Amino acid sequence: MKEIKHTCLIQEFDNISELEPIERQLLEAAANIRDKAYAPYSKFYVGAAVELEDGTVVLGSNQENVAYPSGLCAERTALFAAHANHPGKAVVRIAISASSGEFDTDEPVYPCGACRQVISEYERLAGGQIQIVMRGKKGKTHKVNGLINLLPVAFDADKLRRDK
Repeated sequence: MKEIKHTCLIQEFDNISELEPIERQLLEAAANIRDKAYAPYSKFYVGAAVELEDGTVVLGSNQENVAYPSGLCAERTALFAAHANHPGKAVVRIAISASSGEFDTDEPVYPCGACRQVISEYERLAGGQIQIVMRGKKGKTHKVNGLINLLPVAFDADKLRRDK
């Protein structure tokens, strides 16, 4: 038996001014669309801004449904819209902003497992890592370069190969 160890690198910023201008712009766009999220049940609002390789920005917010599994997270809403409307253009960065109508969100909010798996697929399509910038309504900002830092053992297309 051997152990396999994975480590992740997360950058933490105390002040949003420490970020690159494009990162700040994407977080602002994510915060603006976050406020338009449809979350009447959880009152937890999330916005995502996806930057494509040509600089195009595609927005998405979480969309709830009374039958909870029928809703969709902001990250997947934005990523699916980006791919549907701009096929062949690689995703280079995604910014995520979250807030709640019931409590302060002063910690960064990370993508859920399903969203991480979808980001993994778009990294594969892009042939490179996607930068992910995360922030609550206030407080610190976290940034990772590549999903490997959030999902080190993702399920990928190679697992479906039948010729192994």
